[in-house]
Amino acid sequence: MENDKKIKVVITKVGLDGHDRGAKIVVSLLKEAGMEVVYLGMFNQVEDIVQAVVDEDADVLGLSYLSGEQLIFTPKIVEEMKKNELDDVLLIVGGTIPVEDIPLLEEMGVERVFRAGSLSSEFVEYIEKNIKK
Repeated sequence: MENDKKIKVVITKVGLDGHDRGAKIVVSLLKEAGMEVVYLGMFNQVEDIVQAVVDEDADVLGLSYLSGEQLIFTPKIVEEMKKNELDDVLLIVGGTIPVEDIPLLEEMGVERVFRAGSLSSEFVEYIEKNIKK
């Protein structure tokens, strides 16, 4: 990135998803890779998540799902991001995502889906190569 600015990533859980072990591991791995990571924790609302992306001037928004609510909340996140003109923010999703949901998420505007068990090098490389700012 230009000016040696660290890549800034917001990682969060949305809705009533109460399991965050995977998200916390991703946070640690991204920090070890030299990124600045803001973890919002669990039980977040769509508007609050997008506002945090704005406030933090984040390069990446990572949504973690284990509850099966990815098809419910992701379109709401995408819509709120559009309202806030965040087309320069990379949107990624991870967690226990069924294979059949991946094309639907990509149609919604998710740029990459990382299923449970993805190698850390995969998402670090993807972020580094695909940030938009």
